[in-house]
Amino acid sequence: MPAGAREPHFVRSFERGLAVIRAFDADHPELTLSEVARVSDLTRAAARRFLLTLFDLGYVQTDGRMFRLTPRVLELGYSYLSSFTLPEIAEPHLEQLVAQIRESSSLCVLDGDDIVYVARVPTHRIMTATITVGTRFPAQVTSVGRVLLAQLSDEEIDTRLARAELRPLTARTIRSAELLRTELRRVRRQGYAIVDQELEEGLRSVAVPVRDRDGEVVAAANIPVHASRNSVESVRRDLLPHLLATVARIEADLRITGRARGASRGTGTHR
Repeated sequence: MPAGAREPHFVRSFERGLAVIRAFDADHPELTLSEVARVSDLTRAAARRFLLTLFDLGYVQTDGRMFRLTPRVLELGYSYLSSFTLPEIAEPHLEQLVAQIRESSSLCVLDGDDIVYVARVPTHRIMTATITVGTRFPAQVTSVGRVLLAQLSDEEIDTRLARAELRPLTARTIRSAELLRTELRRVRRQGYAIVDQELEEGLRSVAVPVRDRDGEVVAAANIPVHASRNSVESVRRDLLPHLLATVARIEADLRITGRARGASRGTGTHR
């Protein structure tokens, strides 16, 4: 087939319509008819027909001179985005975070009394245990677990603490149900959790909740670090803001998709 030739099924007018939509971007949210024609390589008459068609369909608005896309254009990508699971949505954002801070980051959900890793972007190994997707830990000794537990009702927290096996994994592990209850209330109030060497000596971790479009907590994201290189204060000051910004981007994607498939291991009591 000659260079530039198209298959017989190719719909040229559809290609031109997409070119008109793609003419708008973050740097050019508003365009005149002439600008749309130039960017999309169309005549003014053709660009006008496409713009007016998009206007009739609700994808474009105009004041008579300037044209801009409407939020309805998001529908065009909705089917693609809504097919993504929560880990698939989160991973690119976690990768960006890890590249920025040069520390590992993970996404976890609550499954019974454990947290389960559903996405992970490592940099280097900082725990004796090998962590992969599917790894589980007791929720109460992890930062992600405490963030997830803190979102439950007081009654549900009491039920979980009553059956929890509060074993001392390190000398710093909270072993009192009352102290743990107090800590969960503090986490709920401040919106994040920092766990200092309670799961493993030398490991500090900060976590924040991830909410869906309805405001429901569906997961938690964390950053674990070496205690020898990072004080609790430096974790709070230097890493927490990056983690909060990353989760905000994940939540923005979740608001578009409208659901968080793959996070529904859930906050129930099953095991």
